Amino acid sequence: MRISEKTIERLSVFRRVLGRLQESGVQNVYSHELASMSHSSPEIVRRDLMATGYSGSPAKGYEVLGLIETIDTVLDGPVEQRIALVGVGNLGRAMLSFFRGKRQRLSIVLAFDLNPEKVGRVLFGTQILPVDGMETLLKENGVSLGVITVPGPAAQAVADRLVAGGVQGLLNFSPTPLRVPRDVYVEDIDLTMAIEKVAFYARQRARNKGEEA
Repeated sequence: MRISEKTIERLSVFRRVLGRLQESGVQNVYSHELASMSHSSPEIVRRDLMATGYSGSPAKGYEVLGLIETIDTVLDGPVEQRIALVGVGNLGRAMLSFFRGKRQRLSIVLAFDLNPEKVGRVLFGTQILPVDGMETLLKENGVSLGVITVPGPAAQAVADRLVAGGVQGLLNFSPTPLRVPRDVYVEDIDLTMAIEKVAFYARQRARNKGEEA
C-alpha cells in the first residue's frame, strides 16, 4: 500500500477527530463533517479515506468505529512497533507521559540517559537505562523506532547508535540534521523553527489587519 506522507499526516488527524466523535456517541460521520472538524476539504477527506480501502455510504456517510479500526491498521500496522527514547530531560519526560497507553501497537519500551541521577528511575512505566550497551538492548527488545530528545551536538552520535541497534525510523527533536542510511526514515521536529514561523506569520497578519483598519 503506497500512501503519501501528507495523507498519513491527515489520517492521524482524522483518527483523533473520530476518537472524539466515538466518545460522544456518534456512530456515523459524513466527509464534509469530518473535513470541517479537521480543517480539510471533503474532496481531500474522501481521497485520503479511499487510499485506506474504506468506503462510506451516501445515505449514512462513514461508520465511525469501522473507520477508526481501518486507520488503526494503516497507521499502526499489524504488529507492535517498539520505541526507544534517548534523552530524558523535560521533553523526554513529556514524550514518555504522552505515549503511555496511547497506542496498543506503538509504545516506548526503553529510555536512555547519560545522567547517573536519572538512571534506574522509572518514569511513566519505563525504566531509564544507561547508554552503555544501548545497541545490544535495542536488538534484544526488538526496537524499530527511536526518539531523539538530546541537545543538538549529541544527536548524530545518538542516531548512529540507534541505527547500529537496528532502528529503522527516527523522530528527531534536536536542531541538528541527521546523516543516516537511505533505508532509515527520519522525521525532524524543529521546535525553534516552528515557534519562529508562528511568530513571523502572527506579525504579518497583525500588520495586514492594521493596514485594513
